Amino acid sequence: MQTVAAALDRLGELAASPTVARLAAAFEAGGHELALVGGPVRDAFLGRAVRDLDFTTDATPDEILAIVKPIAEAHWDIGRAFGTIGAKIAGETVEITTYRADSYDGASRKPEVVFGSSLEGDLTRRDFTVNALALRLPQLTLVDPSGGVEDLVAGVLRTPATPEQSFGDDPLRMLRAARFSSQLGFSLDDDTRAAMSTLAGAIERISAERVRDELSKLLLTGSPRGGIRLLVESGLAERVLPELPALSLEIDEHHHHKDVYEHSLTVLDQAIDYEISRGNLDSPDLIVRLAALLHDIGKPATRRLEPGGVVSFHHHDVVGAKLARKRLRDLRFDNDTIAAVSRLIELHLRFFGYADAAWSDSAVRRYVRDAGDQLERLHILTRADVTTRNRRKADRLGFAYDDLEARIAVLAEEEELAAVRPELDGQQIMALLDVPPGPVVGEAYRFLLELRLDEGPIGADAAAERLRAWWAARGTQP
Repeated sequence: MQTVAAALDRLGELAASPTVARLAAAFEAGGHELALVGGPVRDAFLGRAVRDLDFTTDATPDEILAIVKPIAEAHWDIGRAFGTIGAKIAGETVEITTYRADSYDGASRKPEVVFGSSLEGDLTRRDFTVNALALRLPQLTLVDPSGGVEDLVAGVLRTPATPEQSFGDDPLRMLRAARFSSQLGFSLDDDTRAAMSTLAGAIERISAERVRDELSKLLLTGSPRGGIRLLVESGLAERVLPELPALSLEIDEHHHHKDVYEHSLTVLDQAIDYEISRGNLDSPDLIVRLAALLHDIGKPATRRLEPGGVVSFHHHDVVGAKLARKRLRDLRFDNDTIAAVSRLIELHLRFFGYADAAWSDSAVRRYVRDAGDQLERLHILTRADVTTRNRRKADRLGFAYDDLEARIAVLAEEEELAAVRPELDGQQIMALLDVPPGPVVGEAYRFLLELRLDEGPIGADAAAERLRAWWAARGTQP
């Protein structure tokens, strides 16, 4: 947290930038108010990088367009229904929104958009006091009607209005509270936390798409663990991601095992560390984080108490993949994300037999083939899944995975492992066997693929001979 003076100096520098200065001058000349609002002002106080330039004004959307058109390289009105006009000015993207006074009616999933008449009124309808800060332009006057600066100093999230009113107006703000607690490292004041629990059921009024976007933003923060805990403890997770609180399995007095919920949070933490330290993915990576958080959600459904005090979760990988696929589909995630996350969950146990007995080359090839383009993410998830406090066991698993990755690298260099395919394609198979397109071509292709995985590259001629022998064994000559 910077001092107020330092933050104002930083905001002054931002206001003097070509984009902000040009915009402020244009609105002043047009006889309208303009203020930098929300995140940019908050982040200036926190010493964080200012990435998005958001403005608010008393001008209507039509008036905003008339003002920005002469000074913008481009402009768009995709958010016009909500009072927002976007533009590119001096090379930077900005959004300008008419003062708002909208609210939910308690039943609809969409707010009724009502334009407001004052900056102060606009700020008091925002989600949290730390986001209800504005800098009037070009006057450089800080506007803070709800004590947001004091809450920034204290590291507290609090709503400008009562939390019951704020969350009643837009229940998504409860998920935003979890996200901001992780993103900023802030705690919630007692009234706000209590209201989240009381009003958790209201989240069901919010569309799956908006819930998905907010959950994604939470997972993409630097340390999402605290926000996820808040969702579970408030009862919100029970309504938007019920598989998560279900991981807090009851501990049978005769069948002790570690809490799968806590294990999953640790796996998420470790996956983020690997994602960053390995440096092979664009970070933050939503697929890695979703897979880490959800990788064990099949355990409650497969939990069995075995003789001798053993708890088993047979096939929880397969069950978990199906559950993840359904939940992510319900949350309207895109098909590629759903496929990648469910595949990682399905494969996350595959490695653990390697530590007990080294795999053949064909087993390594199959591991790579089955992972496909998710191999790096599978490396991360598998390594992160080791949370044992037994140092000797952890080291043994770590060394075993080092060995597996080294073997993958050697085989890849020798035979282009990342693109394992049969040495004859479909056209060659049909020509060799003199058959038309149909199921038999697929069977032949799979036979050649298994041959490739088992024996590595043997050459097209040898593959053709083996295919002829396979075809002859079926009782039909080419």
